[in-house]
Amino acid sequence: MTTIAEAVESGKASRQVEIAVIDGDIHNAVASEKVLMKYIPDPWLKHYETVGRRGYSGSGYARAVPHAARLDAWPPSGLPPGADLDFMRQQLLDEWDLEYGILNCLNGVGSESNQDFGAALAQAVNDWQVAEWIEPEPRLKASLILPYESADLAIAEIERIGCHPGFVQILFMCRTREPMGHRKYWPVYEAAVRHQLPVGVHFGGAGGGPITGAGWPSHYIEDHGGMPQAFQAQVTSLALSGVFEQIPDLKFVWIEGGFGWLPPVMWRLDRMWTQYGDEMPAVKRRPSEYIRTHMWLTTQPVEEPPEPAYFAQLLDHLDMDDRLMFATDYPHWDFDAPNRVFPINLTSERKEKIMAGNARTLYKL
Repeated sequence: MTTIAEAVESGKASRQVEIAVIDGDIHNAVASEKVLMKYIPDPWLKHYETVGRRGYSGSGYARAVPHAARLDAWPPSGLPPGADLDFMRQQLLDEWDLEYGILNCLNGVGSESNQDFGAALAQAVNDWQVAEWIEPEPRLKASLILPYESADLAIAEIERIGCHPGFVQILFMCRTREPMGHRKYWPVYEAAVRHQLPVGVHFGGAGGGPITGAGWPSHYIEDHGGMPQAFQAQVTSLALSGVFEQIPDLKFVWIEGGFGWLPPVMWRLDRMWTQYGDEMPAVKRRPSEYIRTHMWLTTQPVEEPPEPAYFAQLLDHLDMDDRLMFATDYPHWDFDAPNRVFPINLTSERKEKIMAGNARTLYKL
């Protein structure tokens, strides 16, 4: 993590990064409700004006800083952090000389209980991203927003606009109403594969129950620090579901969940599979093989062990040098700067893959 003070003092940051950089997680934000009104399709505009949206789709715990944003990420224009493209260019794209950045807009991602309205909201956000972000700035690519709890509506949105070259993946929030290996989601995955789109899964979401395996936590720090629980549950569900045998070209990207938790999860799943594999005849390979073949991860938040040497061991245990992709999480408070993201010096080959090469290959940039 780069502290706010470090981010503010980064100075001429682009001169400090000597290799290509592709940012796998940038958060663009809708400036105001009026902005989306231009894109809400009929007959949902009146509903949007009179009834409105469900609201924040995550835990809703109070944060120390508004929008969970860096203090310096508020544009001079007065817009919220992430809502001003010119300021994002100045503070992120140009400052760090990014080759590309992947937008993960969290407005309306699977958050609406009224799924028909959720589909209209997703359509509006996607059209807004095309018109006001992707087309004006060719360095930006975007994730496709979906009402993913209703497969037919999600598929319709993929079919409507998934062929647009500005979209490079579909987007789920990590806390879904059911584990993502369940068959209700498989038709959505099949539609994504037809359009050659990976499935991005981002930090957050409300889910179908308490946000931890032991109930509701009391504080934001518990919510934030405990998020890997949700990622572990989803990886377990997918690896043991048989979905990768059914849809062999399916790809997942785990975004803003860290990655230090994954090696022990793979060890545990492999051991359980050798003991109980007969329970799951559709799972024909070790779970770790499915994970290393079909799953990618973004770095943020980068693990920071007490001894730097442990980080090298973590990368070796992970054994996914071709699957790990750099991300800043701009404009959030735990932003990772490209020039100080790792606690050790990486080999040039490993660093090039993580900082840009893996994302360039996965997203065909």
